[in-house]
Amino acid sequence: MKDTFKHKGMRQQLVTIVESKGIKDQQVLRAIGDIPRHLFMDSGFLDHAYQDKAFPIAADQTISQPYTVAFQTELLEVKPGDKILEIGTGSGYQTAVLCKLGAQVYTIERQNELFKKTSKFLPKLGFRPKKMIFGDGYIGLKEEAPFNGIIVTAGAPFVPKALLGQLAIGGRLVIPVGDDVQTMTLFVRKGNKEFEKHEFGEFRFVPLLEDKN
Repeated sequence: MKDTFKHKGMRQQLVTIVESKGIKDQQVLRAIGDIPRHLFMDSGFLDHAYQDKAFPIAADQTISQPYTVAFQTELLEVKPGDKILEIGTGSGYQTAVLCKLGAQVYTIERQNELFKKTSKFLPKLGFRPKKMIFGDGYIGLKEEAPFNGIIVTAGAPFVPKALLGQLAIGGRLVIPVGDDVQTMTLFVRKGNKEFEKHEFGEFRFVPLLEDKN
């Protein structure tokens, strides 16, 4: 669990790369520069931790590319104290970025192996989401709604209606929609039944798993 000067230097190089790709939000860039991504990865991949690439983690999942994490986070427009629902805790790296921005994070993970690992690991690094839940992200977290922002960190073949319904007025849902290749999509809730939709190019994510039980 070491974070050395070398790691910090590599993170600053990563920030430069992410910024050069168009990320402008200084708070987001600072979070990428502060969070020791290498600690979220299996030790075999430590050399790759500060490349702008996705990498495999447990349970056939991946830790997202830092640029993708930054892109989705920037679209969310997180303000300190915002209630944010994250669908797909995964390695916990995106969760840590949201915590770093001062959000109250509620996060749901479908894979028990990842859930157990990440729920122990995040607090050790000083990141404390309000709630970590093992469950089905498609249904969201109705009892804690409404949310200022909802972020989906896996490819969704469709937009779950439950998630749209759990947004506060003015709230933002960031979700990659599609089967093999996903279109990054932003919904902004304008009224009870009124949503504004924006699309931001193609990304590749592992699929969002629906609870079949």
